Amino acid sequence: MAEPKLIPGFRFHPTDVELVMYFLMRKIMGRKFPFDVIAELDIYNPAGKKYSVGGRMNRATEIGYWKTTGKDRSIQHNNQLVGMIRTLVFHIGKAPKGDRTDWVMHEFRLEDKYLADKGIPQVNIFGRVYQLVVNCFVG
Repeated sequence: MAEPKLIPGFRFHPTDVELVMYFLMRKIMGRKFPFDVIAELDIYNPAGKKYSVGGRMNRATEIGYWKTTGKDRSIQHNNQLVGMIRTLVFHIGKAPKGDRTDWVMHEFRLEDKYLADKGIPQVNIFGRVYQLVVNCFVG
């Protein structure tokens, strides 16, 4: 990824709707972005499904795995379900006995029915990864 050429003070802070309706949809449709601020990488190893039957993704990496927490949340646009957000936490080690870390990922995907209505297969997800920071004050 090239060093972005953006004006000072620019912050990349899209809404959930913007992430799925503009960025993810544009990626799925094969359209280029006018700037280069989104890295594309496959963090899972090996890629593919966890089981030969079913839809569960294998979210293992070389040193750990991403574990889903909570329920998926919906993304609405103009009173229509357009996408979903899944929250995952990274664990070091092998499932199910890995050690939880403070790394969190929000996985964004377009809604299957929304894509099917447009004749587009679900091929990509968009992930936002960050580290939780806990402020401790001793007083």
